[in-house]
Amino acid sequence: MDRRAFLAAAAALPFAGPVRAAQPPRTRWDIGSSTGFDALAFLGPLSGKPLYAERYRAELDAFAPRSTPVLTAALGRLQARADAEGKLLWPTLANVLSYGPAESIDELLASLSDLEGRILPAYRASSHWDEASWRFVAGGRADVAAVLGELRAADFPSFRAEFVGDRLSIQRPRLAAGLAGYDVIAEQERLIGRRLDPVIGVVLLWFSKPHGVSVGGQRSLSHFDYPLDTVVRVAAHEMLHPPFPMDGPAATAALKVLAADPLMVRVLKEHDPGFGYNSMDGLLNEDTVQALDQIVSERLGVARDPAERWRTADDGMHVLAAALYGMLKAEGYDRTGGDIEAWMEAAARGGKLAPERIARFAGQVTATPPDRLWPRRA
Repeated sequence: MDRRAFLAAAAALPFAGPVRAAQPPRTRWDIGSSTGFDALAFLGPLSGKPLYAERYRAELDAFAPRSTPVLTAALGRLQARADAEGKLLWPTLANVLSYGPAESIDELLASLSDLEGRILPAYRASSHWDEASWRFVAGGRADVAAVLGELRAADFPSFRAEFVGDRLSIQRPRLAAGLAGYDVIAEQERLIGRRLDPVIGVVLLWFSKPHGVSVGGQRSLSHFDYPLDTVVRVAAHEMLHPPFPMDGPAATAALKVLAADPLMVRVLKEHDPGFGYNSMDGLLNEDTVQALDQIVSERLGVARDPAERWRTADDGMHVLAAALYGMLKAEGYDRTGGDIEAWMEAAARGGKLAPERIARFAGQVTATPPDRLWPRRA
C-alpha cells in the first residue's frame, strides 16, 4: 500500500472532540512542589547525558563551582549501573523513594539510612513494585546518599530557588483553576475497568525535563513551565502505570506473542536505550499506557495528533502504542470503555496481537507503510 493510501486509512479513524461530563467530576487535584524530588531530578543534568544536559546548560554552568569530586565519582558509579541495567537513573530513584517522605534532601537521606524499614513495605505493596528497581536503589544507596549529601552541602535548596523563584505561588492557583475542568479519573476508570483514588497529585519541579514521572500516591512529577494541556496529559499518562499487573495473565499472554514478533524484537533491540523501555514488559507497559492516554486526552480535548506523536516520539519506537490505539479505536473501545486487562488477554489469546495486525494498525495510525515502521524512515 502506498503512503497516500495509508494517509487515507489513518484519516478514517474516528477522532472525537472533547466530551463534556454530565456528572460532577470525580477528579480532585492536589498541586505542590518538592525540593527532594528536584534534587533527584538534578542528577539527570549532572550526569552529562545529552537528553538532560542540553536542556540545562545555564543551570549546570551556575552549579559548576559547587560541584565536588565526591559528587562526580558517586554519580558516575550510579549512572554506569543505570546504563548497564537499562534504567533511567533519576526517575527510578524518584519512583522507589517516593514511598517515603521526599519533600527535602534530609527526608530522602533518612529513608536511605533505613530503606528496608521506611520504603520497602509500602513500595512492595504498590502497583509500581519492581524487584530490579528495588535492587538497584538498595545496592546503590551509599552512592545516592553521597550525592545527596554533597548537594545538601552545596546548599541545593537555595540554588534551586534561584531558578524556581515564586513560580509555585503563581502556578498553583492558575493550574488549580484550569485543571478543575478536566475529569481525568473518570476517563481512566472507564478505560481500565477499576476504581481509582479520586485525588491526583501534581508535583512541580524545575529539573524534570523532558520527563513526566509516575511516583507513589497517584502523583506525577511535572515541570513548572509545562502548559496546562501538557500537565493534563502527563497526569493522564503517568497514573495509568501499570495498566494491569505485569506478572498477571494478560501481560504474560501478550509478552509471549510479542516476543515472537520480529518487528517488536527489533524495536526493543535497536532503539536508543537512553529513552528507557529496555525490556519487552517495559515496552508493553509503556505502549499500552500511551494508547490509553491518547484516548483520555482526546476525550478531554488536549490530545496531540496521534500520527505525528508516534511518528516522532523517541525516534518512532512506540509502534505497539500506535497499533493498540488503532485497534481500540476501530472496536469503539474509546466510546464504550471496558476492562483493559481482560481486553489485552483476549487480544493476545485470540490473535489480535499477531505481527501482521500490529504492523497494519500501526501503519494506519501513523500513515506509514509497514516496511517503514522501524527504523523510522521518511
